[in-house]
Amino acid sequence: MLNDDLAWFITLAETEHMTEAARLHNMSQPALSRALDRLERRLGTRLFDRHGKRLALNQRGRVLYTHARRAVAEMDAAVRKIEDMVAAPSLVRLGFLHSFGMWLVPKLVSGYREEHPSVNFELTQDAADKVCKQIVDEELDLGIVAPRPNDPRLAWQPLLRQKLCLAVPAGHRLAERDSVSLVDASREPFVLMTQGHGMRRLVEELAAAAGFQPKISFESTELWTIRGLVASGLGVALIPLEDEEASGPQAGNVVVLPLEDAGAEREVGLVFKSGMASSGLVQDFKQYSLQWAFGRRSRI
Repeated sequence: MLNDDLAWFITLAETEHMTEAARLHNMSQPALSRALDRLERRLGTRLFDRHGKRLALNQRGRVLYTHARRAVAEMDAAVRKIEDMVAAPSLVRLGFLHSFGMWLVPKLVSGYREEHPSVNFELTQDAADKVCKQIVDEELDLGIVAPRPNDPRLAWQPLLRQKLCLAVPAGHRLAERDSVSLVDASREPFVLMTQGHGMRRLVEELAAAAGFQPKISFESTELWTIRGLVASGLGVALIPLEDEEASGPQAGNVVVLPLEDAGAEREVGLVFKSGMASSGLVQDFKQYSLQWAFGRRSRI
């Protein structure tokens, strides 16, 4: 059945009146009668019982009516969704690492909404590989991840670089140092992010460059949980300075020591699907984020 057939059939089923249904659909009564005849011949059965000029929906007609209403509702929902996608959207679907939810994402979203208060954000926090997958699947418009993903289906624009530091508990043998090399902690138990997180990859790469494999004491999906485990004396960890302007060298019984190793930093950037035409709103937020990052670099 075509959607037009569904529409007049639903009206006819609800009114059980040929003249009224024809009027509501701007059809002549003979035209509607012929359309009903064609539909019943196609299905091989009567959908209405005739009692003189009166129609009464029969059992088979009620089955079709139920499914027709459901089909029309689904089609209407699909049309509205497509129209919303085609029209200028007021929603940005943004994915990001959990650690960026403490400072970076709030700064960007609040700053952008000061200029565009009607824009809404759908925020998703997850590991870098999951955020990237959602972008490839077009479930997200943009992601803020680190380090840069290797997937050729993704495009990347850098935002900022974060220094990596060794976090040790207060009173640790290295705590009084001004800075350390990663090899200085090679015999220590490490608290690491779980597999799939960008920080896990960075730690393993830096440790390999320093000539050792970290001995893992605990794993977590949250940097703040890792800080807590370090504060409790359960290991050391590599952590990024989330915001150099706000981070101190010691907080919560954790001492943060700058790393002397080459490449001890993580690059944070915007990731989006390569070749995908983004809406004007998504493009505008992307440009705002890049300009914010440029201004921040200029102040540091």
